[in-house]
Amino acid sequence: MIQVLHLGRIDYNTALELQKTLVDLRKREVTQDTLLLLEHAPVITLGRNAKQKNIIASPEILSQKGVELFECDRGGDVTFHGPGQLVGYPIFDLRALNPKIGVIEYVRRIEEVLIRSCGDLGISTTRVQGLTGVWTVEEPQAKIAAIGVHISRAVTSHGFALNVTTDLDYFKLIVPCGISDKPVTSMAKELGRPLTFEEVMPVVTRNFGFVFKEQVLWLESLNDLLPTPEDTPAKAPEELRRMVGDDVRLA
Repeated sequence: MIQVLHLGRIDYNTALELQKTLVDLRKREVTQDTLLLLEHAPVITLGRNAKQKNIIASPEILSQKGVELFECDRGGDVTFHGPGQLVGYPIFDLRALNPKIGVIEYVRRIEEVLIRSCGDLGISTTRVQGLTGVWTVEEPQAKIAAIGVHISRAVTSHGFALNVTTDLDYFKLIVPCGISDKPVTSMAKELGRPLTFEEVMPVVTRNFGFVFKEQVLWLESLNDLLPTPEDTPAKAPEELRRMVGDDVRLA
């Protein structure tokens, strides 16, 4: 089963800490596979293979625009997260899937989820050989979703960023994913109309269930992720209880 939790808009550092806590819980088999859906304030992140030269804007310009900068342990280069972008962080144990899968197959499955979801909403997308992510079909092919993951002892973190109504001007601050010869697009731009997360999220979660061949269960809040006494004799990690107390869930 895949548990799905919509967190609304939260800052990037809080999302990182939450992922670390949930990865620890998943490794200890205290919780089930979980998909976090959320939105970030403007932030540029640098993956393990990031090149500083792919950040075009100066620190002064980033500060003026209110864009934070974070280094993280996901794969990939430089990318942008911000309002209007649906970010998904699957915390999955790849060994628990039937059949078990490796890193490459896991990434291909996320791409398949997003390709199916875009198609369900009227946008034809595909893969591009040699590149990770999801792209529009017609030339010039434009990137509509980025993927960057981290896997520790078969448990995943980080994930995907799907441009729904994202302000694409933010991508001019960087060389997105280090790819300079292909544009970036959004679902709203391709459809010629705005969309809401309420339209997109059910489609994405349904396709996660279909592609990963698991049932999907929507959770109401972070409290639903807390281990119960029946799950473990030890209390839940203090980090997660603090997040619940701080009311991370803004949706």
